[in-house]
Amino acid sequence: MQVGVFAKTFPGSEPAGVLVAVRDAGFAVTQFNLACAGLPSMPDAVPDEAIRTIDAAAKASGVGLVALSGTYNMAHPDSRVRHDGLRRLAVIIETAARLSIPLVTLCTGTRNVEDQWAHHPDNADPSAWADMAREMEKALQLAERHGVDLGIEPEQANIVTSADDAMRLISEIGSKRLRIVLDPANLFEQANAETARAVVAEAVEHTAGHVSLAHAKDRFADGRFATAGQGVIDFADFIARLKATGFDGPLVTHGLSAEEAPDVARFLKGLV
Repeated sequence: MQVGVFAKTFPGSEPAGVLVAVRDAGFAVTQFNLACAGLPSMPDAVPDEAIRTIDAAAKASGVGLVALSGTYNMAHPDSRVRHDGLRRLAVIIETAARLSIPLVTLCTGTRNVEDQWAHHPDNADPSAWADMAREMEKALQLAERHGVDLGIEPEQANIVTSADDAMRLISEIGSKRLRIVLDPANLFEQANAETARAVVAEAVEHTAGHVSLAHAKDRFADGRFATAGQGVIDFADFIARLKATGFDGPLVTHGLSAEEAPDVARFLKGLV
């Protein structure tokens, strides 16, 4: 299991500097964001020179690019917004293919028009699921064309809130390109250590064989997010359970400062 970090944890818009910082903090791989190359996270286009620069920086630093962020609101109530997001996702998917990045990470969205990571009561309406699922089918057509997988993450504020929701979507769509990004801190809102361990264990069991990327973010009992190792999540148990399912993919931390990164790298590497 490779330990990694969000590239955006480190400041900068030059890939060489960002990826050296990733390496020097003790991480072998990263989930990349095009903001780290001086572009919008979801750009209209990615110049050839940017592709060459990112590729050269990855090779020079020795840091593996295991995922690329492609998040937009796949359940936005305005179809024009979804259409624009899909257009930009096509650029991300093509970029991932050109950089040999195997996974593009998504946001299954929300009816909240202000923030794609914020809950809305209408998320529970069947129309929200239907809009998101149609968007996902279109995205998967692009992914199939370029040989890239798409990763959905169960997230309390989004349409896919749980491991069971993620498995339902995979079953309904039936594409092997649709994979799961499993972040234990996004599986519950508030919990003590015992409850959190049970929720996470159940999610790992239900998604076995479908997880391509694991995240390492933590949560305090009162619901606030925390740096990995500081909250109620039992990462030793989470990692052991992932291994028991046969998972040997990247474990990528985020939600931490650049200053915290070396300690988190040591913590996670001590568990994998």
